[in-house]
Amino acid sequence: MNSIKQVPTRVRSRRVEANLGAEREHFEKQQLSSISKAINSTETPVKEKHARRIILGTHREKGAHTFWSYALGLPLAGSSVLSWKFCHVLHKVLRDGHANVLQDCMRHHSSIVEVGKLWGNLHDRYGQLVGLYTKLLCTKMEFHTKHRQIPPNLEVTDEVLERTAGTDINNVFQLTVEVFDYMDAELKLADTVIRQLNSSIAITSLTSGQCRLAPLIQVIQDTSHLYHFTVKLLFKLHACLPADTLQGHRERFHEQFRRCDLKDFLIRHSLFFVSDQAPPNFLHAAALAKHVKPVVVIPDEDEPEQQDDDDDDPEPLIEISDASTSSQMDIFDQTFGPPNGGFDDRDLQIESLKRDLELLRAELERIKAEAQRYVTQLKSQINSLEAELEEQRAQKQRALVENEQLRMELEALHRRNVDHESVQMSYIEAEKRSQATEQRYNKLKEKHTELVASHAELLRKSADTVRMLSATQQTQDEVERTKHQLSFEIDRVKQESDMKLEEQKFEMEKLRRELEEKMAEVTRIKANLQSSEKQASSSMTALQAEKERLMRSVSEKEAELSSLRQAAQVQQSSLQQEQEKNTRELGELQGKLKDKASQEEQLKQKLLDEQFALLQGTITEAEDIIQDAVAKLDDPLHVRCTSSPDYLISRAEATLSSIDKVKKGHADYLRNMGEAGGLLRALTQFSHLAADTIINGSATAHMAPTDHADRLTENCRGCATQSLQYLKDLKTKTTLQRADPASIRIVVQKILHLGQELRPKGMDVRQEELGDLVDKEMAATSAAIEEAVRRIDEMMNQARKDTTGIKLEVNERILNSCTDLMKAIRMLIIASTDLQKEIVEGGRGAATIKEFYAKNSRWTEGLISAAKAVGWGATEMVESADKVVLHTGKYEELIVCSHEIAASTAQLVAASKVKADRHSKKLSVLQHASRNVNERAANVVASTRTGQENLEEKDTMDFSGLSLIKLRREEMESQVSRGDGFNCKHFYFFYSNDLNHQVRE
Repeated sequence: MNSIKQVPTRVRSRRVEANLGAEREHFEKQQLSSISKAINSTETPVKEKHARRIILGTHREKGAHTFWSYALGLPLAGSSVLSWKFCHVLHKVLRDGHANVLQDCMRHHSSIVEVGKLWGNLHDRYGQLVGLYTKLLCTKMEFHTKHRQIPPNLEVTDEVLERTAGTDINNVFQLTVEVFDYMDAELKLADTVIRQLNSSIAITSLTSGQCRLAPLIQVIQDTSHLYHFTVKLLFKLHACLPADTLQGHRERFHEQFRRCDLKDFLIRHSLFFVSDQAPPNFLHAAALAKHVKPVVVIPDEDEPEQQDDDDDDPEPLIEISDASTSSQMDIFDQTFGPPNGGFDDRDLQIESLKRDLELLRAELERIKAEAQRYVTQLKSQINSLEAELEEQRAQKQRALVENEQLRMELEALHRRNVDHESVQMSYIEAEKRSQATEQRYNKLKEKHTELVASHAELLRKSADTVRMLSATQQTQDEVERTKHQLSFEIDRVKQESDMKLEEQKFEMEKLRRELEEKMAEVTRIKANLQSSEKQASSSMTALQAEKERLMRSVSEKEAELSSLRQAAQVQQSSLQQEQEKNTRELGELQGKLKDKASQEEQLKQKLLDEQFALLQGTITEAEDIIQDAVAKLDDPLHVRCTSSPDYLISRAEATLSSIDKVKKGHADYLRNMGEAGGLLRALTQFSHLAADTIINGSATAHMAPTDHADRLTENCRGCATQSLQYLKDLKTKTTLQRADPASIRIVVQKILHLGQELRPKGMDVRQEELGDLVDKEMAATSAAIEEAVRRIDEMMNQARKDTTGIKLEVNERILNSCTDLMKAIRMLIIASTDLQKEIVEGGRGAATIKEFYAKNSRWTEGLISAAKAVGWGATEMVESADKVVLHTGKYEELIVCSHEIAASTAQLVAASKVKADRHSKKLSVLQHASRNVNERAANVVASTRTGQENLEEKDTMDFSGLSLIKLRREEMESQVSRGDGFNCKHFYFFYSNDLNHQVRE
């Protein structure tokens, strides 16, 4: 009983599992169907219902596992259209899918990058678009992975944006740069799509044009939010940083604002884009209040759910397919199986499926283990390579540090050498000062010797003076003795003889005078002795003081000299030690420097080898590109490709400029073989431009005459041959020096000359003559209009003279309407001339009028063509009117001429309007004149048809006197002359049979 009760529970669990498995299988089948229908190689836009089901699938499984499991199996490398539609669907899934879609897509980031690189390097109409779209998707995923607060649909409030930017001005600056890069990726894709559609013959209303334009809706939705982010962040930066620092940001914003003009696309797809009419002024903070947050409004369009096949049916909410049959089944059989103990085949199937499932699980585990092992090995290899890379970087860093240390040590050694030289100079100066001091010491010593000699001389003089003084004293003593003797003799003489008194007196007087003289002389000698003693004592005192002073200075100089000698000896010993140390350090540094120089030589040689290997790889790639271009010359599918001579000329001129760059890069590489960047860039550009020239030359030859086509094809092959030979010379070091692209230049110049010969002859007018030609054509058109008015007046006067009645009335009505039309055309010519003057004055700047016309040569040629057409139409209309009045022409010719004049004036208005300002008053005057011309042309047609009908009613023939044969003949001739649409032979055959039948009757 217990087992019986448990059976329904197990059965119900099995049924639940079966239902879940069936539901999962149905979901995967539906997703596979939607993905295969949305992403295919058909050049049609992705249907919204398929993309919507894929997006709902991501929300249902909360991720994009199913989408990527099927997307990885798509042949993205085989079809550029399929890759383009894959990028479109992925963009939609990122924007509108589940939040976990971003993480799932980041796991396949490398696959998206590889697809973009593949198609970006191939020459395909969608290849460039796929490369740009993959870059945009990678930028989008990286940006939103870094800034998790901002979802991929960019719909956030200003508070979230402020919180993401933060308060650090460096983070705000970095976020602004990332938003700029994001915006550039979006705008570059949009510009490329629009440029391809404008330059090709694709029509946007067709599926091929819609296939390219469809992703721009998501691009515009993204750019509207990015524009708002940029404005908010730039105002925040201007509030914290000076204006000069943000000059580059403002210029970049203005460039992006200019590129955001997609009004034609918005109108074509019924989109509404509300934003600023002019870029905001970031230098005024109040301008933020005038900023309008851009809004993109997509109108709701009920897309008809067309069922392509049976797999496209919507998923039923309730399964009712087996409701009737299930109600008739026995519940017991449904629960316990068939009666009478029968065996159910489903059990065998279940068991076999279980065994297969176990085998598959074991196989899956084995594959997972092997994959894990491979992943582990690859990770270990990656780790080892990263370790080697880090080691190389560390060695490079150590080498740089050692180089810097050696440089610093060399500078320190240089400084020490300079200090050593300065010390040597100070030592030499000290030696010079010591020699000067010794010389002064010798001089002082000589002076001292002289002073000692002079002192000895003075001492000798003093001794002589003392001797003289002693002699003077002796003389005085002798005088005293003589005096005593004289007094004794006087007394004796007085006593001896009185007689001799007078003689004695005389003698006495004589002696007295002699004595006085002697006494005066003694007194003078004494005074001289006293003064000489005083002088000798004072000179001795001065000489003694001078001697003491000199002795002190000599002792000081000797002490200073001894100290200087000791300092010089110490300095000399320290200098000798420092010199020996510097010599040892210099030897060590020279050894290290030699080792470093050898390492640098090895690194330089390695760098040269790497640069040359890189050059060889670039040359190989360039050879492949040119060989691919040459292979297309013989490709039968390329026969249907055509090109214009103008485009061939532009490609040839670009190739010539690239040859100059290659030559310059070659010369720079020969001067410095360690830097091959310029030559690599020049070779890459040259290979692509040369391949474009070869392909477009062959495509131009398909539409050229036989002679020119043969020569052009031969020169294209010669260009390829010379280019490959030049690249071969660059590829080896032996021929690298003598490689010369002069032969390539000659062949490309021949292609350029052939392209110029194939240009239409109407373009031979020199651009300097375009300005004069415009004025001449406008003047000629005005003169033609005046001449037409004059001739119509003459025809009016002549018709009044020659005709009367209804014919005169018809002719006057036709001629008056023609005159009104000519006057309206003359007013149109005047308005067009005024508008052209305004355009030229507003657009030429500092250039002359002729330079403006030459610069805008295509617009000028359009004006000339339109003016010629108007003048020719006026002349033809006058001729047709003259024939109608003279009854030698047809009314239909006049009607056709009026239509042609209306078309020519419309061409003139379009040519004048293309460069005019939309708000120009003269443009409105021109448009009014154009409408007036159309009305007058309609009046001409109406008056012509009315006159024709009136004349036909007046000329109704009287057939009463005609026979049946004449009546039929007149009717036939009338209808043949009118040209009512029957073929003349058919008409004559039909009516001749009818006439024969009437005659027989």
